[in-house]
Amino acid sequence: MELSAEYLREKLQRDLEAEHVEVEDTTPHRCASSFRVLVVSAKFEGKPLLQRHRLVNTCLAEELLHIHAFEQKTLTPEQWTRKQQK
Repeated sequence: MELSAEYLREKLQRDLEAEHVEVEDTTPHRCASSFRVLVVSAKFEGKPLLQRHRLVNTCLAEELLHIHAFEQKTLTPEQWTRKQQK
């Protein structure tokens, strides 16, 4: 499986109907085994952090088998807007 930040971004955006996704390959030399993501989606509305992370993990279940480290931040559109205004 060919993993890349762009591939993960597109999949998260499509499957979670995200309005904003940032994916950073945090692996030394960018060898695609460690990623940090920020996902902003209305699907997170009313859900606690653990449920939001489970949505992301379910979306990337196949890919996570090949990823060594995965850090995620999940926000609702309202939370994202507030964060941008600070």
